[in-house]
Amino acid sequence: MVKVDIIEEKDQDANSPYASPSSSRTSSSVSLSNVSDAELDLEESLYERIVALVDIVPPSTRHKINSRVSKAAGFVKGTGKLVGNLVWIVTTSALLIGLPLALSLEDEAKIVQQEKEMLAQQQGAQHMASMYAPSNPNQQQQKGVVPPGF
Repeated sequence: MVKVDIIEEKDQDANSPYASPSSSRTSSSVSLSNVSDAELDLEESLYERIVALVDIVPPSTRHKINSRVSKAAGFVKGTGKLVGNLVWIVTTSALLIGLPLALSLEDEAKIVQQEKEMLAQQQGAQHMASMYAPSNPNQQQQKGVVPPGF
């Protein structure tokens, strides 16, 4: 709330840039360049400047701005919550369903690989046996002749 006080000319300080014996209330000949830097508030923050603008903006405009910002914030909050829930559902489903499925597929692949290796070993053993087996089982194999000196 702003309080307005009317000060008579005789009560004004002599230091004021607006106080001069020849000035009237309508005269604007005195400039602010005569005001010293000590009198200006240079430590004013951005927040204080924005708060000071509240009185400039009409209440209806402030209400519109406030409602639009509130709606936008509510929309962002709702969308963020929805996206977070969806991400939670997808990740937990992937962990509960996908991980065991991947592990079982890996185990199945290992078993198939072992079976292939065993089959290859059996085929290799049969091939080796057929190479060294006698062509006629009734016929005796001739013993190899060992040269003398061995």
